[in-house]
Amino acid sequence: MNAFEIIKTVRVTEKGTRQASNLNKYTVVADRRANKPEIKQAVQELFKVKVLQVNTMNVRGKPRRQRQPAEGKTSDWKKAIVTLKEGDKIVLT
Repeated sequence: MNAFEIIKTVRVTEKGTRQASNLNKYTVVADRRANKPEIKQAVQELFKVKVLQVNTMNVRGKPRRQRQPAEGKTSDWKKAIVTLKEGDKIVLT
């Protein structure tokens, strides 16, 4: 897998914005098959930053219904919280 397949997107939420500004931690959505060293290497390659630590968790999808009797479910995904070196940051524009 290349870096673009491993890192799908950076999550922008209220909590994530606070973590980015105060703790220099960013939340990314990673491929479910990727492990911590692969995620670390992909973030360093894509954003040109130094990664100190990677914490991962598998997030289960939620059950959903949208104006129809049949139920569905959102996709399962992997969340990775990436801690960057002091002074580095990911620009989200």
